[in-house]
Amino acid sequence: MELEVIKRLPKTPTNKPPIVFIHGAFIGAICWDVHFLSYFAKQGYPAYAVSLRGHGKSGGNLRSAGINDYIEDVKSVTATLEQAPIIVGHSMGGMVAQKYMEKHPCRAVILMNSVSPNGIGSSAFYMSLTDPLLFQQFGVLQNFGTHFVNPVAMKRALFSPEMPDKKVEEYFMYMQNESHQAVLDMMNLDMPPHRPDNVPMLVLGAENDVFFPPAIVHWTASSHRADVHVFPKTAHGMMLELHWQTIADYMLDWLGKKLK
Repeated sequence: MELEVIKRLPKTPTNKPPIVFIHGAFIGAICWDVHFLSYFAKQGYPAYAVSLRGHGKSGGNLRSAGINDYIEDVKSVTATLEQAPIIVGHSMGGMVAQKYMEKHPCRAVILMNSVSPNGIGSSAFYMSLTDPLLFQQFGVLQNFGTHFVNPVAMKRALFSPEMPDKKVEEYFMYMQNESHQAVLDMMNLDMPPHRPDNVPMLVLGAENDVFFPPAIVHWTASSHRADVHVFPKTAHGMMLELHWQTIADYMLDWLGKKLK
């Protein structure tokens, strides 16, 4: 099985550890390549983003893929690296990151609008109560694909109101179905243990995230005894938001302090 791995390297080699970025549900590695990969590479970090099996341009059977399969996909990338990586996971990718760090060395872990250690049950319940129309739209996306989804609802779900509609249309083209098995795994998963003491962790959230509101973000950070920061006026798709650089710079500043 061939996996799509997007790689952006510093122009001059450094001794900084590589960063492996793990995307969330319904999208592939391309979400990281719009802004983050090149930006982190310019700061001296070799940057890699993998499209998990069945996502983006990767091979593999999406229908049967579960969270443990996605962990294997990440391992196939980290196995090629010369040193332990920094792992960055967004949304579903945050759950993959939490499970990955159970058994594999990491220099640091950053969770961005991540699934909490107890899965997506509380998040799904929260959305079904606070925004039932949006909850229904993601059911449509999962079962029937992007052509049947209301793009206005997707913008509200993923981005701040300031995001230009043309950009939303462009990013919407990246979206796809997600594995039913992976969704079920996040409902019933053998949940990750607390963060290892020797692995620094940063948990990032967004004030306007309709999936994982700040209360869930703070609970995740507390569970892992991790650092936490919630960005104001920010939505779920934080790596694509207009102020993405503010978020990236916060991550870089934190890494600079923790990896001295």
